[in-house]
Amino acid sequence: MTQTTQPATDPGTDLREKTSLLHQPRAVWAVAFACVIAFMGIGLVDPILKDIAAQLQATPSQVSLMFSSYMAVMGVAMLVTGVVSSRIGPKRTLLAGLSIIIVFAALAGASDTVGQIVGFRAGWGLGNALFVATALSTIVSAAAGSTAQAIILFEAALGIGIASGPLVGGVLGEQSWRAPFFGVSVLMVIALVATAFLLPTTPPTGRRTSVLDPFRALRHAPLLLIGVTAIFYNIGFFTVLAAGPFALPDAGILQIGWIFFAWGLLLAFTSVFVAPLVQRLLGTIPAITAMLALFALDLAVMAVFTTSTVVVVAGIVASGAFIGINNTLVTEAVMGAAPVERPVASAAYSFLRFTGGAVGPFVALKLGENVNEHAPFVFGATVVLVGVVVLAAGSRLLAGRTSHSAVGSDEEAEAVLLGDQA
Repeated sequence: MTQTTQPATDPGTDLREKTSLLHQPRAVWAVAFACVIAFMGIGLVDPILKDIAAQLQATPSQVSLMFSSYMAVMGVAMLVTGVVSSRIGPKRTLLAGLSIIIVFAALAGASDTVGQIVGFRAGWGLGNALFVATALSTIVSAAAGSTAQAIILFEAALGIGIASGPLVGGVLGEQSWRAPFFGVSVLMVIALVATAFLLPTTPPTGRRTSVLDPFRALRHAPLLLIGVTAIFYNIGFFTVLAAGPFALPDAGILQIGWIFFAWGLLLAFTSVFVAPLVQRLLGTIPAITAMLALFALDLAVMAVFTTSTVVVVAGIVASGAFIGINNTLVTEAVMGAAPVERPVASAAYSFLRFTGGAVGPFVALKLGENVNEHAPFVFGATVVLVGVVVLAAGSRLLAGRTSHSAVGSDEEAEAVLLGDQA
């Protein structure tokens, strides 16, 4: 490989690269705090799944629809987040999303049937869609330092939110299965106030996007390939969330909360500190492929030893590492996968990503009911392995494409996607 002499480092670039991850404008911290609260909703119901099933006389697959409706609506709503944000501005979009979450989380807590909870979780997903897609682009645009640092900050907020959600759900769920829903509604009010007062006014900028823009973005092969891989990856991700509690029949609400709290802490830690190291060592796409393979292996081990509480707990917690690294690397890859605006790329990717999240829980637990207790994890491992094959098969296509990146130049975009392949 021909070696080229590196140009002298620009002092401004060097300063930006040395900007501390923690030295951010208040707008970034306001949105990041709201992200933490918003992402609590993903894992909040984990500790109370079995209790809701028992008290409302529902099957595991019926209860799993709380994940499916939430993720399905999030995925579809992601297609219109750019349309809304480009017309009313990011701040108003964020506030609208938080307001919707507050209302539907409270309604879920007041429900009397699983069907009602499933329906209100769908409304909750609409609010989360408006918030999440806009939050990512807002943090990337407003953060000091590099785009990679901004993405790490976003993924850290995601990880902390996912980690604290099960713990909040476990602590409040000890009192009543309704309490976690009311609790997150109250926390969302705090996030709403913080965002309203700390985030400066952000009027609409740039062109108004169309609902068709995310589909047009998927014409770019690198973005489509990463998005399809994310479908399979997120089926495995949410299989762990939905099937994990039911694979621990002797664990109580608070115990499950602590298990998934440890899972989320590892997810947050690896997304911030380990993902950049793995990326530098392997390159982004090879690193994603390796982490997906390890995640599939982890699910396979849980499938074989489903009756062992120790193995299942260890497998759940360990999966947080593979998920954390992948979340950061995949998000960063998406930002450089197509020559489109960041919100459009995020909407297109999230549409595919959350489609997988909607399918995984129901299918996994339905297999658990109709086949055996090992089936959910066999399903998860198989689907994630398909994702490995898809990404590996398309790696040559990714290597042959030069994309515009959120980081800057075409050369930087290629580095984001593929790493420094010597």
